[in-house]
Amino acid sequence: MKKLLSTFILLVAFIPLGYTQVQSNLELLDIFNMEYVSDPQISPDGSKIIYVRNFKDVMTDRNLSNLWIVNFDGSNNRPLTTGNHNDFAPKWSHDGTKIVFKSNMADEKMKLYLMWLDTKETMALTNTPQAPGQVSWSHNDRYVAFNMFVPKENKSIIKMPAKPEGAKWNDPPKYIDQMNYRGDGQGYIKGGNMQLFTLPISGGTPKQLTFTDFDHGGPIWSKNDTHLYFSANFHKDEEFEALDSEIYQISVGIGETKALTDRNGPDGNPVLSPDGSKIAYLGFDDRLQGYQLTDLYVMNADGSNAQLISGNFDRDVEDMVWNSKGDGLYVAYTDKGLGKLASMTLSGKVTDIVEGLGGLSLGRPYNAASFSGSSNNKFAYTLGTTDHPSDLAVVDAKGNSKRLTALNDDLFSFKNLGKVEEMWWESSYDQRKIQGWVVTPPNFDPSKKYPMILEIHGGPFTSYGFVYSAEIQAYAAAGYVVLYTNPRGSTSYGEEFGNLIHHDYPNHDYDDLMSGVDALLAKGFVDQDNLFVTGGSGGGVLTAWIVGKTDRFKAAVVAKPVINWYSFVLYADGVQFFSKYWFGKKPWEDPENYMRRSPLTYVGNVTTPTMLMTGEEDYRTPIAESEQFYAALKLQNVETAMVRIPGASHGIANKPSNLIAKIASVLAWFEKYKDKE
Repeated sequence: MKKLLSTFILLVAFIPLGYTQVQSNLELLDIFNMEYVSDPQISPDGSKIIYVRNFKDVMTDRNLSNLWIVNFDGSNNRPLTTGNHNDFAPKWSHDGTKIVFKSNMADEKMKLYLMWLDTKETMALTNTPQAPGQVSWSHNDRYVAFNMFVPKENKSIIKMPAKPEGAKWNDPPKYIDQMNYRGDGQGYIKGGNMQLFTLPISGGTPKQLTFTDFDHGGPIWSKNDTHLYFSANFHKDEEFEALDSEIYQISVGIGETKALTDRNGPDGNPVLSPDGSKIAYLGFDDRLQGYQLTDLYVMNADGSNAQLISGNFDRDVEDMVWNSKGDGLYVAYTDKGLGKLASMTLSGKVTDIVEGLGGLSLGRPYNAASFSGSSNNKFAYTLGTTDHPSDLAVVDAKGNSKRLTALNDDLFSFKNLGKVEEMWWESSYDQRKIQGWVVTPPNFDPSKKYPMILEIHGGPFTSYGFVYSAEIQAYAAAGYVVLYTNPRGSTSYGEEFGNLIHHDYPNHDYDDLMSGVDALLAKGFVDQDNLFVTGGSGGGVLTAWIVGKTDRFKAAVVAKPVINWYSFVLYADGVQFFSKYWFGKKPWEDPENYMRRSPLTYVGNVTTPTMLMTGEEDYRTPIAESEQFYAALKLQNVETAMVRIPGASHGIANKPSNLIAKIASVLAWFEKYKDKE
């Protein structure tokens, strides 16, 4: 007994009175522990928010999600659904007593569910072979409307003879006669279209309203529930005019359809005013530019008196809701890498309410956010900063905001993150101001010299910003200073800046990037003999371009690139888009311009060890692009390797392990060529 007692006293003596978790840097496996909030839906009266809580399962390599509910003041935060499945897309009924949402909680089949919030009773509304798309409630809360894919057999002119009984033949040949026959993330496109349906909330068989050979966007209801409004491209030449959609009205009773807009350009995302008299929508007059601002329009519900509201606002309107009086809207937009929520009057006056919208892009620091508004001008939004992925926050019309969740505090409380600082410099080409961000390793010492990674965003018409990135933080944790930036062509700086690369990409964006590297070197803590470069998609294009222009980098990783524009515009999904908008002419009409802008043209200059990486099911920048560059580099006797991500489309990180594989591949290649201390 005395021995046991003395042992117990000895153990107690070594338990610290104030327990402190040992700090460590992020590890790749930590990605499985990162969570984020998406699609926050505030109740009609503004008292509660339902949001999607996204998490990962390390054992099955799956991205999963449940629904949570919390009061506007942050109290009573609790789950509505639990389990290792996907619950998402919640939509409140107008009376605030019920929601519909989508889930694969039963047999992995995606269905639309109804939940009564007072009892949490849940029932499946659909059991269709295909999953419903975008869903909206009727104003009397008795019906829902949605779009859903309706398959149709692809007809073939090839008639095979009957095979003998018991014979084992290959599958019949696939006959393709459509311009768009495959899509990234979809594979080879099956016959059929997105059609419109209505369904009573008592369940049953959905009523199909449309039967055309065109896709129909998600519907919303008219105020009296007699019509639906939706966006579609019904033009006969829609294969060639991919952006020329209109907003339509369809009668729920007899299916009669009427066009409400008529112009050359996309019209979409219709939102009905509180009294039902007006419709706000997004679009632009198509000028065949590489980058065109998305503007806000308002028209009467019958399609008359359409007016451009945001004509003097030099930023994309990304999403909007009406204010309670119907005399203006609240809009989300991105300005110089920072997501914002603002009010916009019908005369176009803009007043910022809150900033920090973002956080939905876990891998790389892209600006992506969502928000919703109540009938009394309260809002829920995804809050994203450089310190954490998206959390839930709320704000009122006066700008009084509050963060309600901190999903990753448990992980980040004992993990050191790299510090992120904004940085501006002048381009050596024309002295334009260029914005970027510098991420320094944990426990950074400015008196030391660190290796550096230049990480380049895709698009090219998109933007990085003041948001968290697991990929960037992983590079910092490995001891690298990371520079990410928005060179010319990036969005959130206005239409003129975005179109500096119109029919001229890649070109002087290279100067913007090299000037950024020079500005960072001038700070004194980067080792100029240990510079590395990587980027994906449009960033892959620029990385391949860079190694053909300079040998200042020790190694490069070119992810999911375009290497040969001539082959790309004929091989990527959306064949009708790229040559028309990014070049203005077909390849055989202007081959010199296509090859001038192709990294393949400059492969003879490359001496930098270069790795290629692409998903094997990428149909946006097909892996044949990487294979061309790989073969060319091999023929040039340049050190190279090719990494193929099995089962991955253009968004390589469709599984958590794929994001880890991408980061691990980049770091392995750079470590191979980095000067060792």
